[in-house]
Amino acid sequence: MQTTPLLERWNRWARGHTGVIDGALAAVLALFGAALHVADARSVAGLFVTLALTLPLAWRRTRPVVAGSLVALAAYAHLLVLPEVLPISAIAVPIAVYALAAYAPRWAANTALPVAVAGGALAGVRYFGYDGRTALEAFVTATFVAVFLAGVWAFGRVRGLRLREMDSLTERNRLLELERLKEAELAATQERTRIAREMHDIVAHSLTAIIAQADGGRYAAATNPEAATGALTTIAETGRRALTDMRGLLSVLREDTPREFTTTPGVGDVPALVEQMRTSGLEVEFSVDGQSREVPEGLGLSVYRIVQESLTNVLKHAGPRARTHVRLDWRPDTLVVEIVDDGRGAAALVEARPGGQGLTGIEERARLHGGRAAAGPRDGGGYRVRAELPAPAVSP
Repeated sequence: MQTTPLLERWNRWARGHTGVIDGALAAVLALFGAALHVADARSVAGLFVTLALTLPLAWRRTRPVVAGSLVALAAYAHLLVLPEVLPISAIAVPIAVYALAAYAPRWAANTALPVAVAGGALAGVRYFGYDGRTALEAFVTATFVAVFLAGVWAFGRVRGLRLREMDSLTERNRLLELERLKEAELAATQERTRIAREMHDIVAHSLTAIIAQADGGRYAAATNPEAATGALTTIAETGRRALTDMRGLLSVLREDTPREFTTTPGVGDVPALVEQMRTSGLEVEFSVDGQSREVPEGLGLSVYRIVQESLTNVLKHAGPRARTHVRLDWRPDTLVVEIVDDGRGAAALVEARPGGQGLTGIEERARLHGGRAAAGPRDGGGYRVRAELPAPAVSP
């Protein structure tokens, strides 16, 4: 039952300590080969070849090309200078061939195959021959050694492909995680932008209406107490509505409290918005051309906010007794929203709000739905805001 956890811990430790493991393996093989060499009283050249075959294996995974090249040179030197095969070569050479195939770059791994096969064939002929052996027997022996090394190379190649596949999957997962974080950051930025735009619309409209009502109530208090009372009532209703909208909007920023949901205003609420602006003292007319229809909730909210921002700007900048006309023009696949006033808003709006959030928000809302918006002074005075929004009918 404990085998799997122990094996997993070993694998995790081994992946982080490959140099230690390979160094220990190389040291053990070097000591083993040297001990055999001393026991058999072999030549000093044989001892040097033994060390050259085994010590480079300490870098067989960290520097496979260097380690494999040193072992290959030692193996071919073995063929040239030693009359008898060293037992340690039967261990060191296959390990080096496997490491080159598994851990070296493709060019080095592909080069290792013919070098290993050629060396194995020469070793089979040189060291496993005896007097009286036929040419066929020599060929079979050489082929056996060469095929053995080719098989070791093939196993190493499979291991290398598996490692590269795992590295590719790891990199892919890293990139996917990075992409997910970027998307989350972008979504958070977009949400902050949306909240800032909604906050501006709510606060600017509500405060403008409240200020207008307060000024009107102050002037009417002495001569018309009923009008002053009506202005105070409108101020209270506007403040409560703005407070409710802000609570619903800000609740998305707090994870420790339940969200507060309010009805999202849409195209159908535009007449009520116009009437509310009339009570704030703005002379405004409202007209609808064409057959109205249901539109997506997001599009309806954008239409409402465009009208709201435009009327708020008229109330703040168009001057006293400015007349305004709000028109919704329903076309087959488009809704045209137009707000026109005849006041002095052209100069005042440009001076007071260069690049302000309001007009920028109108343009952003139009682009959000694939439409366009333009705002500017009219010929003959006044200001016009016009937005064209794709408005296909919503399927029931």
